[in-house]
Amino acid sequence: MATPPAPPDDHNAWLTLSQAARFLDVHPTTLRRWANNGDIPAMVTPGGHRRFAASDLARFARERSALRNVQGIAGLWATKALAHTRQEVNSHRADGWLAQYDAKERDQNRPLGQQLMGLTLQYLSSESSEDNSASILEEARRIGRLYAHNALTQGLSLRATLEASIFFRDKLIETALQLPETANIRPEANMRLLRRVNELLNAVHLAAVEVFENGHSEANSAADSPPADPPAGAPADAPTS
Repeated sequence: MATPPAPPDDHNAWLTLSQAARFLDVHPTTLRRWANNGDIPAMVTPGGHRRFAASDLARFARERSALRNVQGIAGLWATKALAHTRQEVNSHRADGWLAQYDAKERDQNRPLGQQLMGLTLQYLSSESSEDNSASILEEARRIGRLYAHNALTQGLSLRATLEASIFFRDKLIETALQLPETANIRPEANMRLLRRVNELLNAVHLAAVEVFENGHSEANSAADSPPADPPAGAPADAPTS
């Protein structure tokens, strides 16, 4: 199994094009093409030079390492889905729900997205094992609950939370729908992939909704609870702060 390179010592560092290319062990021209395609984020300095965040490089290296170990239609889908999603995020960063997330919040949710993509690949390859599929679905629900808890902490509504989740779901499904047009894939194989992706993402969405419903139920229960008895000796209508 290929091992991704060790990340730079400073996870917050910015690397030049040549430094980033050496880290990923690719030619600078290849890295420049990836950046142009939106496969990996890059900042452009006022002088026109690209800079790459060490954290983005480490994530990209992990994803490439994982994809090398995925074969067939699932690997092809994952490669295209990751590229398509990054391009769409970069193109719509100031639109709708994306504008509600600052850099810190995106960094907080990014590991969950990476875990979910890894789980999706596992689920696609575990079709013949009911036990493995069940455990993977339970892990997907856990990620959905964590995602919803993060959203509640950040003050996001259920609508905004689902808009974000549906955005990513749409990109994954769009990629799957386009596969027969871009690769030699039988329709029935692509249908199985779509069904598995939907099953896993349904589990994530329903788990997230459950967290919001439970949170609101707890809030409503607290609001409906009778007021506490006043301290001994206090008037009945006195505040009990």
